[in-house]
Amino acid sequence: MNILAIESSCDETAAAVVRDGRTVLSNEIFSQADMHALYGGVVPEIASRSHITVISRLADEAVRKVGLLKSDLDAVAVTAAPGLIGALLVGVNFAKGAALALGVPLIPVHHVRGHIAANYLAFPELEPPFLCLAISGGNTAIVDVRGYTDMSIVGATVDDAAGECFDKAARVLGLPYPGGLPLQRLAEGGDDTAFKLPHAHVEGHPYDMSFSGLKTAVVNAAHTAAQKGGDLNRAGLAASFQRAVSETLVPRTMDAARDLGYDTVVVAGGVAANARIRADFEAACRREGRRLFVPPLRLCGDNAAMIGCQGYYEYLAGVTAGQELNAYATMDIDKVRF
Repeated sequence: MNILAIESSCDETAAAVVRDGRTVLSNEIFSQADMHALYGGVVPEIASRSHITVISRLADEAVRKVGLLKSDLDAVAVTAAPGLIGALLVGVNFAKGAALALGVPLIPVHHVRGHIAANYLAFPELEPPFLCLAISGGNTAIVDVRGYTDMSIVGATVDDAAGECFDKAARVLGLPYPGGLPLQRLAEGGDDTAFKLPHAHVEGHPYDMSFSGLKTAVVNAAHTAAQKGGDLNRAGLAASFQRAVSETLVPRTMDAARDLGYDTVVVAGGVAANARIRADFEAACRREGRRLFVPPLRLCGDNAAMIGCQGYYEYLAGVTAGQELNAYATMDIDKVRF
């Protein structure tokens, strides 16, 4: 089954062709990072306009590169939630038109389910059930993945997502957008004990997380240094910040895996590219004898191949949509309704 997949939930326009859910035939991505760097973050209107400009060409390129005819496509999958509503609508409307023109099924896909599915592309041996930490710019959740389309949230951030916190901390440190990689590089030369930063706990919800206090602490540290007229230990603050995020994410995920009886732990999403978090998960899983799956860096960020992969399993589960399909800015991974 050849699926044309479309992803446009934020600031990457992506199109891919995926065969039978696990084989990536093409995976084209157009990044808008340079456009948004001027503003220090994603500007929704600019993102939407850029998607409109490139989406058709990118989809044609994804099909052309693998030598397929459009008549060889069996379905169209698209990210329909969650994300920036204007950006999502561009992808959804393009996919609706493509599916109608080709006379093939239209498959709506939840963006975070797509991130989890990126691991299936990297690891053919991986199958549910397992526990997954999904961490990205807009989402942070510990997910009980009982099946390809059967999932429930066991813990989540109650305020900011981990990826958003990375970008805000990077901006305070004078680093360019997107901030994850520049902050990681700055932290490599820093002492992760230089600053005592908060590790928030949510009373009565042991797997839930909070990052707003951590973000505020980084801002306060920078402002305090400026007010005193001294030099800010930027590398130390970056390293301490990374440590605080990792020490929020890793122990909770491992506790949940232990309590739910999972010997397989999966990490997914853009923040899964962070070297400190990857290393801490590797160490924790090694200590406890659990299997760890983290996608290669090329599959951590937003891409359409992961949407094509998850779209295949949604189709097998009977999930399709008609021309009435809409986009949704928010939607829980365990309450998917299109």
